[in-house]
Amino acid sequence: MQNPVPYVAVCGGVNIDIGAHSFAPLRAKDSNPGKVELSLGGVGRNIAHNMRLLGLNVELLTALGGDSRAAQVEESCKTLGIGLSRALRVPDGRTSTYVFVGGSDGDMAVAVADMEICGRLTPDYFASQLAFLNGAAAVVLDTNLPRESLAYLAEHCTAPLFVDPVSTAKAEKLSGLLGHVHTLKPNRIEAELLTGVKITDGKSLRAAAGALLLQGVQRVFLSLGESGVLAAQRGETQIVPICKANAVNATGAGDAMMAALVWSYLTGRSLAESAAAGTAAAALAVESEETINPKMSAEAVEARIKR
Repeated sequence: MQNPVPYVAVCGGVNIDIGAHSFAPLRAKDSNPGKVELSLGGVGRNIAHNMRLLGLNVELLTALGGDSRAAQVEESCKTLGIGLSRALRVPDGRTSTYVFVGGSDGDMAVAVADMEICGRLTPDYFASQLAFLNGAAAVVLDTNLPRESLAYLAEHCTAPLFVDPVSTAKAEKLSGLLGHVHTLKPNRIEAELLTGVKITDGKSLRAAAGALLLQGVQRVFLSLGESGVLAAQRGETQIVPICKANAVNATGAGDAMMAALVWSYLTGRSLAESAAAGTAAAALAVESEETINPKMSAEAVEARIKR
């Protein structure tokens, strides 16, 4: 049975993030005084969180283990209003966990990612959810999913697909699948990987975006860092500058941008308007010490665009 109101489905990862920061320069093979903080993360979950703050109805299709960390995810999603009723439960699995250690200079020294459970998000699982996915106003994918699952969704899901390549290592999974993608949000290196075009200037930048469109992507939002975003669709290319921000935390900008791109699509915004909303959401994200800015909202994005 379909939901009575429009909804967005997010297929991707959720993490328990455990971050440790030493008060002094790290000493190897020793106990270092510092602080340890726990938070929820994962590209798919972060996008879903931002979309909820933007007022969208969201269901998260992910995998949860049979451990206490799964209960933390469930409690958080319940509080935020993110649906988890269709998530895969793996009683003998470990909920995805990311542990990182940083020194007193703020730089990460080492990290361990336990994301084995994402391999349980198989084509068979998504086949069991296909009717729900096809009823969505949009479906968001992150490339923490197995390649074969991305291929299944690309070939069988009829709802518009919004895809975050996540990283250069994981972006390779999208090779040959871009003809089914509505909106792709790569960075410069990911775009080079997916097109074979080395981006060195404005001409090659537009060539890379054009190559993605030729592969079948309907909309491309290519992140250029401090240089803004190149937004492209057939017959139109725009370079939209970043929104000025008092940055305190560099993480989370990409997840906020993707959430705003989905929100923009559902509210009928043009290519340039969508890019502006994406950069506005990214600016709001980096102004918060938390990965997800609790002040994110449709009204805040609108106000930042006007400013």
